[in-house]
Amino acid sequence: MRRSAGLSPEQDAYGQILLACLEGRGGQEIMERDDGLIYCGDPSDYFAPYRRWPSVEKWAMRHVRGRVLDVGCGAGRVALHLQERGQEVLAIDNSPLAVEVAKRRGVRDAIVLSVLDLDPSHGVFDTILFARNNFGLAGGEREARRLLRRLHALTAEDGRIVTDSVDPERQQDPTYQDYRKRAGGTQAQRYRVRWREFATPWFRYLMFSPADLERLTEGTGWRVLRFLEGDDARYCAILEKD
Repeated sequence: MRRSAGLSPEQDAYGQILLACLEGRGGQEIMERDDGLIYCGDPSDYFAPYRRWPSVEKWAMRHVRGRVLDVGCGAGRVALHLQERGQEVLAIDNSPLAVEVAKRRGVRDAIVLSVLDLDPSHGVFDTILFARNNFGLAGGEREARRLLRRLHALTAEDGRIVTDSVDPERQQDPTYQDYRKRAGGTQAQRYRVRWREFATPWFRYLMFSPADLERLTEGTGWRVLRFLEGDDARYCAILEKD
């Protein structure tokens, strides 16, 4: 089974945050956008048990079936929940420390791997899961379509993709709307994660509306089966093969 080196130690800010939380040393998820905006988040959500998940995420789990690929597993909360249900899960992340944290918490099959390096040696999946808009890490729309076509070849005949996003049309944050205007209306923002002396490489983070997602799937072999909107701007989408 193919693995990848993942982020270097000095780049693995995200993994350092998760490890600090696991070991009781505290930690904050610091996001820096390329226009200088910085904000902090509480990383405890990455460890939350199922009962504390948002309702839209609980609904999404109803549509996860068979052998699962958990893309961007982080601290392993989703993989652990699916394991408890008796499902086979391969959890992947390009953060070596995140994979270490997931394993220490009980995830049985977790490896350092980018979804872009996924190949037939990893087997066939019934469900590919992108929790917390990890599908948005594909980058731009062209990259997202390319990824969908790749995943089509790595899933069962009745395979599905479960993902979520923040609808940019419902996003009320004025700093995000200002950013979109300055960037010419793009749905992708450019970020990096920082903590102490660690910083990830810059990456593009794509948010898409339900209409955008339906358009993105055209010609990829996938179509949207259904949407569920949350109480805020978040929603979940279930994709199935044409």
